[in-house]
Amino acid sequence: MFLSTFENKLDKKGRVSVPASYRSYLSNLGYNGVICYPSFNNNCIEAWPQDRIEKISNAIDSLNPFEEKKDYFATSILSESISLQFDGEGRISITDKLLKHAKIKSSMLFVGQGKTFQIWEPTNYEKFKATAKRKSNVYRDSLKWEQKFNK
Repeated sequence: MFLSTFENKLDKKGRVSVPASYRSYLSNLGYNGVICYPSFNNNCIEAWPQDRIEKISNAIDSLNPFEEKKDYFATSILSESISLQFDGEGRISITDKLLKHAKIKSSMLFVGQGKTFQIWEPTNYEKFKATAKRKSNVYRDSLKWEQKFNK
């Protein structure tokens, strides 16, 4: 699983070291890299193992071929995805397009999301994290109320 948060910097050649625990998890899955694409919901980069992106591709393929939503999803996810392979030192070269989307200049956070991870510009992540905590507290409180109500 991808857990915790790690901060790393781009080197002079535009490479960044992926956290060792993330590389180890991917290696155990049989992968020497990661698939990245611009997030729909946030100014960050989504990073997925190959098998997860294959599941998304299969889900897209299962849609009616004549519905425009199939093209929308394929264009928004698959055409924007890039396979980034680890070099000998566990680094990847993130494209300028992805860095621009996430507003990353030099430092970035690798944020574990369980089966996937995200790559954020640190200041933007801190703002998002504060909002996420506030909203998750609201959802948690509403779930407690629902559990009491449904007993």
